[in-house]
Amino acid sequence: MPTVEENVYIARPPQEVFNFLSKGENIPVWDSSAVHAETVGTEPVAVGTRVKGASKVVGRKFDWTTEVIEFQPPTRFVSSSVEGKLEFTVTNVLEPEGDGTRLNFRIDAASGLGGVFGKLADRFVEQAQARTVRANLETLAELLAEHPEYGRDDG
Repeated sequence: MPTVEENVYIARPPQEVFNFLSKGENIPVWDSSAVHAETVGTEPVAVGTRVKGASKVVGRKFDWTTEVIEFQPPTRFVSSSVEGKLEFTVTNVLEPEGDGTRLNFRIDAASGLGGVFGKLADRFVEQAQARTVRANLETLAELLAEHPEYGRDDG
């Protein structure tokens, strides 16, 4: 099971980071591989909430639907794919650090992307995805630092 794991410091309190991350519509704002994403159903987000979206991975577009399987504000948020060609789980663990938050972000892919791209492509795709995740987390940290309205209950 290929895994991409990265972490980043975000100069915002855990609750505000959690609020921003848990809204499906925000995924394309900071994740460059996300083409679109939308929460299915009504708020508030809880275990069972679904998000439909699409991502481009190494130039190929994939539609997906995830379901929240763990929701523990403001420390843990886990979603797992329930529809689509890719099987994956995304885990966000948030820890207070100084005046901000340390976000530990992890993607576990059930069979790697080899089933979609071919077994020989697994290593290449995993390395490319790791670079993308690192860049996305840096974008997220900058975005939340520069836009204090994001993540607040009213923003």
